[in-house]
Amino acid sequence: MTAHKWTPDALQTAANRAIHLEQRRAQLHPIVDDLRRLAREMEAEVGEIDRLPGDLPGQASLRAWHTLRPLFKAADDVEAALTDLIAFNARYQRSYEELPEKREEKREAKRQRKELANGGQQQIEAAPAAESGSGGGKSRFDDVFDGLRKGA
Repeated sequence: MTAHKWTPDALQTAANRAIHLEQRRAQLHPIVDDLRRLAREMEAEVGEIDRLPGDLPGQASLRAWHTLRPLFKAADDVEAALTDLIAFNARYQRSYEELPEKREEKREAKRQRKELANGGQQQIEAAPAAESGSGGGKSRFDDVFDGLRKGA
């Protein structure tokens, strides 16, 4: 990373992204302020101009709005660029720094649930196996009908 050029590699750490954002804020805030000041001054200047010959009623104010709108929009767009940089930082952090950790936590929780389920399943399977060995003369289908007999 040089003082003037940022690379994608440099923006992969949270500290560097914070530095980048602060540098861009320091660059763009004066531009936004200057554009807004200039737009207000131009608005005052244009407001002092009387109607031009041949103007219809309200045409002078419409012309002034139409002329000055891009200047105000430019200030809004530069300010929106700062908002977009902040959004980029937050999204990068969520998508590339926090997401792998969250996924690992979910995998671990799923693995633990699976172990608990398998442990409980083994206990359930072990109990009928012990009972069927002591029954002696049971049919091979008796265990299928045990649940039906209990409910009847």
